[in-house]
Amino acid sequence: MFDIDIKNLLIESIEWHFIGEIVVRTAIMFLMILLVLRLSGKRGVRQLTLFEVAIILGLGSAAGDPMFQEDIPIFHALVVFAVVMAIYKTLTWLASKSLSVHRILEGKEMAVVENGVFSIKNEKDNDFSTVEFFAELRNQSIEHLGQIRTAILETDGTISVLFYADHEVKFGLPLFPEAYQEADLSSCNDTLACMHCGCIQQRDTVIQNPTCTRCRHDKWAIALNTKRTV
Repeated sequence: MFDIDIKNLLIESIEWHFIGEIVVRTAIMFLMILLVLRLSGKRGVRQLTLFEVAIILGLGSAAGDPMFQEDIPIFHALVVFAVVMAIYKTLTWLASKSLSVHRILEGKEMAVVENGVFSIKNEKDNDFSTVEFFAELRNQSIEHLGQIRTAILETDGTISVLFYADHEVKFGLPLFPEAYQEADLSSCNDTLACMHCGCIQQRDTVIQNPTCTRCRHDKWAIALNTKRTV
């Protein structure tokens, strides 16, 4: 069906004298990218905001073409780098002076957990999913939401957590798969947690009205109140 000349596709049209120049161009542009990232002051990918990711994509696009296109001089890419970094530094300075500019460029931090339950007030305004945060919370040795006083999703994607003291730990929605299972209401006699928002209810209350009063969902898991272990 398709007649493809693999040899011509891979090597036939290669200008071998240009291969060495490609190696040099690639090395120069790679070092330039590293230098620009170093000058930006960031130390890791997890620290990048959406604004900074856009800057990185722009730099990558400017660096890519001069690596292998003979008719595009490296100097053109360096001009792009200089302009992009000037814009970046200017907007970063403005963001440091104005909270409004900061919010426009980098977004706003969002409460994920408040007082041991998932926050639902931002649910319609953000791509909010309780399950998305389970892995992040588990990575901080959090077994259930009742151990958390406040959890904030930062603009760089990290989660900041404040914990309850051991004597303040309350019942909460379990976060590990073996415990995050829908409870059989006919046989269990435990405190229950809404599997969507973490709202805590007693079994008798759920039997009378299985719909969660906070989020209107109707699936429940057995709540835990174990203390946090580090």
